[in-house]
Amino acid sequence: MLVRVIGAGVAGLCAADALARKGVDVELVERAAAPGLGCSRFAGGMIAPWCELESAEPLIAELGEEALDFWSREFGVAVVAGSLVVAPARERAELSDFARRTRRFEALDASGIAALEPDLAGRFDAALFFPGEAHLDPRAALVALTERLAQRPNVTLHFQQDAAKLATHPDWTVDCRGFAARDALPGLRGVKGEMLILRSEEISLARPVRMLHPRRPVYVVPRGDGLFMVGATMIENEERARVTARSVVELVNSAFAVHPAFAEAEIVETGSDVRPAFADNLPRLSKRGRTLYINGLYRHGFLLAPALARRAAEVVVNDGYFPEVMDVDSDQRAIARSARDHVANAAARTGV
Repeated sequence: MLVRVIGAGVAGLCAADALARKGVDVELVERAAAPGLGCSRFAGGMIAPWCELESAEPLIAELGEEALDFWSREFGVAVVAGSLVVAPARERAELSDFARRTRRFEALDASGIAALEPDLAGRFDAALFFPGEAHLDPRAALVALTERLAQRPNVTLHFQQDAAKLATHPDWTVDCRGFAARDALPGLRGVKGEMLILRSEEISLARPVRMLHPRRPVYVVPRGDGLFMVGATMIENEERARVTARSVVELVNSAFAVHPAFAEAEIVETGSDVRPAFADNLPRLSKRGRTLYINGLYRHGFLLAPALARRAAEVVVNDGYFPEVMDVDSDQRAIARSARDHVANAAARTGV
């Protein structure tokens, strides 16, 4: 069996890897000159399934737990140092709400924060620590995954190629084009994300720090060698490459609120791209004949790609079916989400 995977972002690379493990022949096709030059390049790289419960469906955490095994243990490119969630003193209600919606965390006071992240001593008086979560450098992870694929005898890599012009005739096509697949997936929308990479030798962090704020939430992810990724905006438009001055100012101001040293940091890079999402912000495996679309990963690319890829390989090779991600009706999901929120809110009011 020959399977053609279109797109070499994190979803396409993971799909190619999962299929190759099944023993089928895989042809990975990418129009760009190298892998990971789309929105995967600008990802935060946080493997944080339980933090994401604050705004995401339980399905995201369930699928995301698989990513911890894939990146940390099996693939060896993630740092399991946990995630730290903080809020300014005047926004303690935001932290309480975050705690109510998430799980698998430890509540910290000022001394606990200082013990975990000494450079944040005295900056915050309360935090939530998620010890089982991890983070990675997305670009390094994409390179490592591509190198492993290149070593597999049943994988062929095609860069700067148009899949339609290849002479081979695959038995299956797995479409991982992200937002570019909107021609085939009319419900797909784009959500723009902007980020900064800063360099500062005045601060050291061992793990991602999320700062909660009703208008300017931010996360700061250490990348080593004094580099920090600061992100990310979520703007409902489909404009890919332009980073606005407003966003730069807001991201820098938010990073400054985490630690004043960021005000003097060097801006090494800015970046922007469009994340693919459906109306409910949940992922889909959409089967159309002998084409399978992996899409709608929203801002959870590195968190969800391994789980979606494993399921996609089962669909292609063993005719698997996974109702949680395969063309589930968004209205049904919305009804289920509303019901869960109602139960959670009632429990919060009664103290259950």
